[in-house]
Amino acid sequence: MAALDGLRILDMTQYEAGPSCTQALAWLGADVVKIERPGTGDPGRGVGGGDSEYFLMWNSNKKSVTLALETEAGRDVLMKMLPHYDVFVENYGPGVVEKLGLDYEEMKKVHPSVIYARVKGFGSYGPYSDYKCFDMVAQAAAGAFSITGEADGPPMRPGTTVGDTGTGMQLGIAILAAYVHRLKTGEGQLVELSMQEAMTYYLRTAVAESRGGNRVTPRTGNGANPLMTLYPCKPGGPNDHIFVMAVTPRMWHNLRDTIDPALKDDERFQDAGTAIANADALREIITGWTMQYDKHEAMERLAAADVPASAVMDTVDIFHDKHLVERGFIKEVEHDERGPIRLLGQPIRLSESQVEIEAAAPLGKHTGDVVAADLGLSDEELQALRESGAFG
Repeated sequence: MAALDGLRILDMTQYEAGPSCTQALAWLGADVVKIERPGTGDPGRGVGGGDSEYFLMWNSNKKSVTLALETEAGRDVLMKMLPHYDVFVENYGPGVVEKLGLDYEEMKKVHPSVIYARVKGFGSYGPYSDYKCFDMVAQAAAGAFSITGEADGPPMRPGTTVGDTGTGMQLGIAILAAYVHRLKTGEGQLVELSMQEAMTYYLRTAVAESRGGNRVTPRTGNGANPLMTLYPCKPGGPNDHIFVMAVTPRMWHNLRDTIDPALKDDERFQDAGTAIANADALREIITGWTMQYDKHEAMERLAAADVPASAVMDTVDIFHDKHLVERGFIKEVEHDERGPIRLLGQPIRLSESQVEIEAAAPLGKHTGDVVAADLGLSDEELQALRESGAFG
């Protein structure tokens, strides 16, 4: 049995912040039904082309149902489906669900114990609550740009989309907490995450340096400390680097002895303090060593010496990384229209209730089956709904 077997979720999310949450719950066994706009679906489907790689990355293991929610017939179907689900999730922009009459107060009238979960860029109240928001806007608002980049350069946009996905993961935790609460009490509740606030969770180490907001945490780029920074490897391409992080005396000695055992007799490099004091000379020596190897070879040699280090994996390397491949993290699944596709696996591993990853469903694939099952409709009644325009 899957860990979340029996948990049913109506998923009215789009792009990444919401879909990352509901996909994570689907990977744990929840029955997730994604409600999409007829014709176009989640706008993420069209990022780079129909049923894009982007969409496929965030919507596996979900069913797809199309409903024309701007019509009375479509909204009526959704509201009749709602009592059959434990959770409703949305991450639309400010005011959208309210215009559709699908806000928490309206849904609670139909399903008093519903768990209504939502992501908003800046939350549902406060001076910024009406501002539109995307991942990088949230990251800028939370401080992530300010600590990214070189010390003497401008703030820099981070590469990962933790503004969306990091919020989605926190929303998943919140939904599970509300679900446990409901199992104990029978009560539903409203669950809300602000992307700006959620992002600060990932900045707390840097924020700690601000001493309660009394000083600006500086940017450090790849690190001024030669024992915690990037070094180039052969053949010298833009991603041919290794990151080294020798943070204890033992790690520093292991690094030094791996690069050149003779360095232990050099008074400049007796300990981490003297090594940092002679940073320029040390960088040149370490670079001379790393440039003898490609990034994977350098990683293996340092790891063998108990020095924490990793090749800078790029987005092609990840799919071919021998470690991820051996662990079964790289998945090949069958898509109804595109055939075999390769996806990254899910990081949570449960010994007794692991769920296999399935490809994201084509738009509307499950509309008839899900609606008929939830509402107990005959073929004739289902056809009448189709003719009413409820499904678009």
